Amino acid sequence: MRVVYLVMIICLVSLNLRPSITSVGPLLDIIQTSLGMSGLTASLITTLPVLCMGLFAIASIKLNNRLGIEKSLLLAMSLIFTATLLRMSVNDSILLLSTAFVSGMGIGIAGPLISGFIKKYFPEKPGFTGIYSVFMVIGAAIASSFSIPLFHSLNDSWQQSLSFWSILAIPASLLLLPLLKSSKPNNNPISISSLFIKNKRVNLLMLFFGCMAAIFYSITAWLAPIVQSTGLSQAQSGNILTLFTVIQIPISLTMPMIVSKTGNRKMWLLLCSLSEVIGIILLMLHFYPWVATVFLGIGAGGLFPLAILMPIQEARNTTEAISWTAMVQFGGYLLGSLGPAFIGLTVDLFGNFVPALIVLVIIICIMTFAILKIGNTTEHIEQATK
Repeated sequence: MRVVYLVMIICLVSLNLRPSITSVGPLLDIIQTSLGMSGLTASLITTLPVLCMGLFAIASIKLNNRLGIEKSLLLAMSLIFTATLLRMSVNDSILLLSTAFVSGMGIGIAGPLISGFIKKYFPEKPGFTGIYSVFMVIGAAIASSFSIPLFHSLNDSWQQSLSFWSILAIPASLLLLPLLKSSKPNNNPISISSLFIKNKRVNLLMLFFGCMAAIFYSITAWLAPIVQSTGLSQAQSGNILTLFTVIQIPISLTMPMIVSKTGNRKMWLLLCSLSEVIGIILLMLHFYPWVATVFLGIGAGGLFPLAILMPIQEARNTTEAISWTAMVQFGGYLLGSLGPAFIGLTVDLFGNFVPALIVLVIIICIMTFAILKIGNTTEHIEQATK
């Protein structure tokens, strides 16, 4: 029963890490019109959380040192709940962007801590990152699927539609409460300054994660507007975004397990990258957006869980799992946050999505270079820092 209980915590906490971001995409045009936002400003609704996910990944190390994993996760859930609920009363762009910032804080803190939670309670099962990633995808899928129906059922209020997703943080927080008694400060604290080292392996993992995140969040934020520009309706674009996230579920669940058993992560990373290239080219050519979305979903579904898995594979204990993940996500999400903003800027400048899609293909090429350099071998932190 305890295993089921701990897995439920992983599931429900992970479920909260994307709805505050993905619920925005289908409503982005409505929000822009309502608040008079430019494309660049609108892109910040997605860019800010991703930026915070990088900045506050480092904070997770400090919180783990002082509070322990369980209390720190509860704090993260509280931030996500508060920020998402406050969207109910948003009436200007500054307040909306503020909620994006605070929800990003919570997501940034929670990400590395879930990796540490898996390493702590399931040290011999790093493939459990598949559960983490698949429930994150499920949360993203649910939010993107129901944003438009909620909008219409809640008196055409995009504010209430966005704030609805705060409800997901309640069961996750309640499940964490029984573990608070056993949540203790880290007995082997890591100095944050000691992590900022000239380490080629950490830099490669950051580069890979940053490219992956830039592509993923650019697609998450702008896929609906991109397919609308090809002639699809608002409802169809919402379904496209749902398809993008649903396709990821079986891939995210199985990919970490396959890689953990076979050890051949490079091959699977390259195949997923190729799938994303095909999807982007199909979008560029306006050729069957539904087919393009399938390829994009397959690529994203494989790349993200493997990006989470790699630091856990490298780590020997809970502390290393948190610190490696925090460092990779710190640099990776800072790079990744530039993706949605860049697309918003190019739309403002050129009036179409083709230049941005070309750059996304270039980013995949850079990501492929990082994959080839990382390879299949793992190196523990002490080996990597010599």
